[in-house]
Amino acid sequence: MSLIHIDPLMDFDPSMLLRSPGEVLLLDYMLPATLNHQQLARRTGIRAPHLREFITDARPMTPRQAMRLALVLDTSALYWLVLQARYDLAREAQRPSVDR
Repeated sequence: MSLIHIDPLMDFDPSMLLRSPGEVLLLDYMLPATLNHQQLARRTGIRAPHLREFITDARPMTPRQAMRLALVLDTSALYWLVLQARYDLAREAQRPSVDR
């Protein structure tokens, strides 16, 4: 495991395409492995309805789900949580501010 330095001014590259963690899961992991959400649910222990909601962006990634996906898909839990944080921050930035 490698350690990362967390910089207080850390940011994301704005030129990178914004994709939800669910889209990344579906397009980069499930489709290439020909996994459907029921199969992935059996492998990860994440309920199939929750996976379906996650893939359709109706449910955010949780640390527990990130850990379970990381074990099965040979990634890190931090990878999934960073994808979720980036997606949430970008969506929030696009919303009109109520207190302006």
